[in-house]
Amino acid sequence: MDREEGKAAPAQRPPNLGAILANLGPGCHWCAVTEFLGQVPLLQCLPGSSLRRIAEAVQVKRYEPGDYVAREGEPVDGLYIILDGQAEVSASANAEEANRPDYVLNKYDYFGYGTNSSDHQVNVVALSKLTCFILPNQYGYLLQPKTIWNAEETPEHSLLEKILHLEPLEVDIFRGFTLPEGPMFRQVFGGQLIGQALAAASKTVDCLKMVHSLHAIFLVAGDNNMPIIYQVHRARDGSSFATRKVEAKQKGLVIFTLIASFQKEEVGFEHQAAIMPDVPPPEQLLNLEEIRERRLTDPRFPTQYRNLAAKKKFTPWPIEMRFCEDSASQHKPSLNYWFRARGKLSDDQALHRCVVAYASDLLYSGVSLNPHREKGLKTYSLSLDHSIWFHKPVKADDWLLYVIESPSAHGGRGFVTGRMFNRQGELIMSLTQEALIRREKTRGPNPRPKL
Repeated sequence: MDREEGKAAPAQRPPNLGAILANLGPGCHWCAVTEFLGQVPLLQCLPGSSLRRIAEAVQVKRYEPGDYVAREGEPVDGLYIILDGQAEVSASANAEEANRPDYVLNKYDYFGYGTNSSDHQVNVVALSKLTCFILPNQYGYLLQPKTIWNAEETPEHSLLEKILHLEPLEVDIFRGFTLPEGPMFRQVFGGQLIGQALAAASKTVDCLKMVHSLHAIFLVAGDNNMPIIYQVHRARDGSSFATRKVEAKQKGLVIFTLIASFQKEEVGFEHQAAIMPDVPPPEQLLNLEEIRERRLTDPRFPTQYRNLAAKKKFTPWPIEMRFCEDSASQHKPSLNYWFRARGKLSDDQALHRCVVAYASDLLYSGVSLNPHREKGLKTYSLSLDHSIWFHKPVKADDWLLYVIESPSAHGGRGFVTGRMFNRQGELIMSLTQEALIRREKTRGPNPRPKL
């Protein structure tokens, strides 16, 4: 058919999608539709709940070679995503931009989204037999969620969910912030970099693949007062695994890198040799706020100490922690404590893994300093690298036991290992970290900035 004389193909909606979905592979169902849509970069930064609703709302249309899929200046039905075949994008022959080169759309490419009106700006013509998923215009709101974790406006968001929210700037580029209502340190908290970088990586893979390992290196101390740009590099996309590298930047300088591997859930061999320590349940232990309040009123502490502590600004951490040992154990190269996210988290497994990644850096490297603590000693520590292996699904707003040990410290570096168990005694994660640990030097009035 001559392209200029052809007519736009009428909508074709088959009564069932079995034959069309055969293009996706064997054993297809709505889960496979979700997985396919999860390969589309535009949709990967959406909450998993939004993607599943889109999978239920999409329609299927088929076109013959030469059929117009969309005409310049005419309305389009919604967001088109190519399932199979090829289409060509071109301007009309009498358009001012007629010399603009044509280009070809392939599987996973999309069009019809992001225009200021319902009229399409270019011609889209099928080059071969073409099959498209179409998200009708009335479902366009699903493409504009409130956050990357939740499609709805929920006032009960956990502070951690807000800390781990990133602003998508374009495909594979995100912007994160250090929130003033969160805990503040001299530099950007290492757990924040890990959690936000993992969030960025997670929003570039399909929602059926979950992170199973990550390896991070801290390069330069970050500035709390500046946004952080996360650039994701797609190292590999396979049927079962995907790999991402993330660079965190401030002022154009890379301050942190992370490599994460993601896997689609599968059934395999299982065993667990690690045994959860016998510790009191969290309900029998005090949290940090209760410990602080007790110290402020305990007459065994000097009055001057209590007065200074009372005047010092106290910002509750977004993680609730309950220590299993008393202060008499603080010189041991080990630490056990229960923790959970404060508030209710959205039901997104990727978010829960980002939360525990954030929490994993709290008090972690400090355990390697425990055997060396003495009265009046001031120390300086900075995370150097950090690795996590996720063994099983995690629920970060339920209690988890963090078991930390430091087998070695040498050459100004402290090494720590960690394990996280749920209340059922299942080993959820294994971790390692090396950190710079030094006696603190006397600082001048204006320390030189790192950036």
